[in-house]
Amino acid sequence: MTTELIVNATSYETRVALLENNNVVEIYIDRKKGRGVVGNIYRGRVIKVLPGMQAAFVDIGLEKSAFLYVSDIYSKVEHYPQMIPENEFEDEEIDEENDEEIKEEYTQISYTTPIEDLLKEGQEIVVQVAKEPIGTKGARVTSYISLPGRNLVYMPSVDHVGISRKISDEKERERLRGIIKGLKGPEEGYIVRTVSEGKNDEEFMADKQFLKRLWVDIQKKSEKASAPCLLHSDLDLVFRVIRDLFTSEVDRMVIDSPSEYYRVKEFVGTFLPNLLSKIELYDGTEPIFDTQGVEVEISRALKRRVWLKSGGYIVIDQTEALVAIDVNTGRYVGKRNLEETIFKTNMEAAREIAYQLRLRNIGGIIILDFIDMEDRKNRMTVFNALQKALMNDKARTTIYEISELGIIQMTRKRVRENLGRIIMEPCSYCEGEGYIKSKITVCYDIFREISRMATLTKEKKILVVAQNDVADMLYDEQRREVEELENKFKKRIVIKGEPEFHQEQFEVMLTS
Repeated sequence: MTTELIVNATSYETRVALLENNNVVEIYIDRKKGRGVVGNIYRGRVIKVLPGMQAAFVDIGLEKSAFLYVSDIYSKVEHYPQMIPENEFEDEEIDEENDEEIKEEYTQISYTTPIEDLLKEGQEIVVQVAKEPIGTKGARVTSYISLPGRNLVYMPSVDHVGISRKISDEKERERLRGIIKGLKGPEEGYIVRTVSEGKNDEEFMADKQFLKRLWVDIQKKSEKASAPCLLHSDLDLVFRVIRDLFTSEVDRMVIDSPSEYYRVKEFVGTFLPNLLSKIELYDGTEPIFDTQGVEVEISRALKRRVWLKSGGYIVIDQTEALVAIDVNTGRYVGKRNLEETIFKTNMEAAREIAYQLRLRNIGGIIILDFIDMEDRKNRMTVFNALQKALMNDKARTTIYEISELGIIQMTRKRVRENLGRIIMEPCSYCEGEGYIKSKITVCYDIFREISRMATLTKEKKILVVAQNDVADMLYDEQRREVEELENKFKKRIVIKGEPEFHQEQFEVMLTS
């Protein structure tokens, strides 16, 4: 299987696509405005303690207060690693010795001290964001800090050694556990990441020293800071991709920005010199996401209805509590009998559903409504096909067998907002019943169209006609980006507002 990372980097937005066998399977978006906060460490202030929920609200300086459970501040838990910030790229699935016994002990003791005896309103506390604010919910935080490196995750407050379950060889697991137990000091913990398989003592020591220095710096900042205050910010998207995804199994990483390319080359040359040859600078005139078919897949991932090759289709509806996916035969009428037609549609839908869950990053409770099948053997075959298709998904999934009604219940671990929520916003035309592209997304679409047209002509002027609110944003908040494009292509960009345009509608024209 060929694996590629495609990076589209601009001053206002960075997008990364993961391709497997030339198929887009995952999309990551990091915008200058509204950048993610998972992994960030804050000095926060407790603003409300909720004894009935055994939780507290903590002001960490974000729009919404963060949520802290008692289980994430309990000071006597020593054996079981606490909730660490969820990796948007890979679920490490930490393996533990006596796993069930430890979980049982953790469950029994984690609430013996009420939260009102641990926290008081106005108290300052150092916390780390474990889950992004999603929908109407604020961020979830924990007082158990963890700092991820290339090979290790450092836990300064937990005396523990964990090994990723994805390292399956028992001899290798014991070798790694022995190395880390020899390196670790008292009252500190480490999790060995999947990428560490086969690594030696020196590589682990370098990670350990870097992470410990980082933690000392964070502690020093905390002593001087007043809540709410950001103490440590996680890496930007490109460097997180390098840290968590860019391994020897990746065939190449292609970057379309020269400045980003040289920044990455310098970093990789210092820390991962064996991977340096895999980094390429894209020098084509067509936008990189166009050449790789990524823009097409993003557009497809924003639609409610997804057509199957046979003529059937699936419908994806997302609510606050769960996601419902319905399978329909559509235009597909089959050749022999109804049961065979339904079975083939369901089989094709199972593979497409697994693909869409990963591409759109859909998480939480998911209900899959397959077309009813009378043959139990067919139901099990569809179920097994779905399970197999989900095997390449890094997010943890739990799936229950298909019912007599053709329904499958499943959960998929939710780490960050799904693709639709990042790119879209509630529709002002239908009072929030649906979604349209946000004004800033339309601005970025306009920038990409300008980039396409600017390379095709010698004309000195480009006229952009857009809906009034979008035009205002181009004049105001996005003025700097417009000027950058003017300087880059040596062309004047004229912006005109059109009140009759839909928010997503625009025209980019060449003028003399």
